[in-house]
Amino acid sequence: MATEVENKPLATEEEKKTELPAAGVEKKDDSATAAAAATADGDKKAAEGEKTGTENHAADAGAGGDAAATSAAATEQAPAKKEKEVKPLVHKANFEKDVVYLYQFTRTPLLPSMSPYCLKVETWLRLAGLKYENVDHKLKLRSKKGQLPFVEVNGEEIADSAIIIKELAQRYEKDLDAALTQEQRNIAHAMISMLENHLIWVLLFWRSKNPDLMIKGYKVNLQHALGSRLPNAVLNFLFKFQFGRKYLQGAKKVKAQGLGVHKPEEIEEFGKQDLKVLSELLADKPFFFGDEPTTLDCVAFSVLAQVHYISDEVKYALKEFMQENCPNLVGHVSRIKERCFPDWDDICTKLDLNAHLPKPEPETKENKEGADTEKTAEQDKNESEKELEKDNSNEKTEKKEEKPEKAAVEENKEKEEAAAK
Repeated sequence: MATEVENKPLATEEEKKTELPAAGVEKKDDSATAAAAATADGDKKAAEGEKTGTENHAADAGAGGDAAATSAAATEQAPAKKEKEVKPLVHKANFEKDVVYLYQFTRTPLLPSMSPYCLKVETWLRLAGLKYENVDHKLKLRSKKGQLPFVEVNGEEIADSAIIIKELAQRYEKDLDAALTQEQRNIAHAMISMLENHLIWVLLFWRSKNPDLMIKGYKVNLQHALGSRLPNAVLNFLFKFQFGRKYLQGAKKVKAQGLGVHKPEEIEEFGKQDLKVLSELLADKPFFFGDEPTTLDCVAFSVLAQVHYISDEVKYALKEFMQENCPNLVGHVSRIKERCFPDWDDICTKLDLNAHLPKPEPETKENKEGADTEKTAEQDKNESEKELEKDNSNEKTEKKEEKPEKAAVEENKEKEEAAAK
């Protein structure tokens, strides 16, 4: 009996052409054609395979399970593709576990940082007792958000001072505000907002209008701060030119914040009101909420220090107001300084970013000391040998002197005996 395939009429030339894939047709069309052909071919082979499948069923029943198991085992044993190790996207590649690497501004001769945000984070790290290290980057690095400060810990970057403190406090259970009531937390939040979103901008307005006074007021050495070899006179000129436009965008940025639209004397009055509110909240307490400092104390110190430690060579109205009308704020700054920065003098004298870390003795000094010790031992040995040689020499000399004396005695004795005979 003829099959369906055998009775199929021969295809014409046109039909053959239509079966060929047209130029430009997507690959999925070819697969559809191939699938149809495979289906027809499969129907043909199905009948032929029934017998073979029946005959081999018993053998496959035993061997098939082993083959399947072998296949599964091979799949399990096949080494999985190694995932590419993701390198930490941090600047400090050879970091030590749980050490906080702080990126901030360079030191100044009058206070650890001209940035209240950087000083805030470092003060908090010291109060929390976390191990940290400042990274000397010569102001060349910024966080992915474009900010300073930022930290790196265990191969991860954390930016923005408020987020840094929040994250580290949670990770290492170092919440300085744990003992505060909800009412105190609310007051702290309001005061921190006032400090960082208002009083700091009063200070930035003054800096942006007076970049030359700012450099003089904090005794900034731009060569050291920027790691540049250009003379300070040139750097000062460039700094004055770029400060208002690029560094903080000067008056434009302050104006965009909203404070800069006011007159200088009005802005000054805003700052005095903020200082007065802080002073009344502190009253006669050592810290804002009692005997122990909290996050509010860190923030207040970081801002008030910017005002208090301006050089007396530069007149600044807010500094004079704080000294005359808010002496308790001056006392607060001094208490945080003494508690958190016992190395303040080293920081400001040597401009050392890591004055808090123990310094290993220089290797050259150790080598020199070792060489001196070795030299002394050799000298002692030589001196001992010389003394021994001297003793031996003296002993030989004495023996030589004894021989003539003994011979003379014997000669006299012989003469006496001869005379007696």
